Amino acid sequence: MPNHGKRFLSAKKEVTQPLYPLEEAVALLKRLPAPKFDQSVEVHLKLGIDPKQSDQNIRGAVSLPAGLGRTRKVVAFCPEDGIADAKKAGAVEAGGDDLVAKVQGGWTDFDVAVAHPQLMPKVAKLGRVLGPQGKMPTPKAGTVGPDIAKLVADFSAGKAEYRSDAGGNIHAIVGKVSFEASALVENVRALVDHIRRVKPSTAKGQYFQKVVLSATMMPGIIVDLKTLPTGI
Repeated sequence: MPNHGKRFLSAKKEVTQPLYPLEEAVALLKRLPAPKFDQSVEVHLKLGIDPKQSDQNIRGAVSLPAGLGRTRKVVAFCPEDGIADAKKAGAVEAGGDDLVAKVQGGWTDFDVAVAHPQLMPKVAKLGRVLGPQGKMPTPKAGTVGPDIAKLVADFSAGKAEYRSDAGGNIHAIVGKVSFEASALVENVRALVDHIRRVKPSTAKGQYFQKVVLSATMMPGIIVDLKTLPTGI
């Protein structure tokens, strides 16, 4: 059992119901005793998928209507004629062979890497460096595509990435505690609706089994599935 501080234990006492409608869960989260920094708000989804089956692993990215409240460092692996546009869109670095060599040399001071399909044979060499950090560009994660400038702009603005873990769970950031309650509700609904639409065709039984809302240093609040987008 982890040792929690007084603030966490005090906040946990405020969570008195087994389930909360989404709007009430957000309102409760915003009024819990908080630390001095602006915490990230997270959604944890327990899904009815079999993570041992490769076709039931879920990974991707989604642009949330209210954003994530942070700017992310993005690098772009792209042809020479796309470098200027990538940097104009917000890339901290952009290039081909030179950028591949830089990363191979150990430089990984960025949050997300995107790539043009033409560069993927070269980027593949970086699997051992970027793979363990979850930064390897892949079509499944939405980080590979021909429109590099758009990819850079989307991920710099905080496009939410997600992937199912070995337990069939997805953990995703949906904003900051300082967001308006309505913005957090909108982001949660958008994420859940997106995950609903990418349900593996081979997944059987109840797809959404539990949805929990939390902040960085706060206890989880279980959301009533009936108050989320229909069809889950």
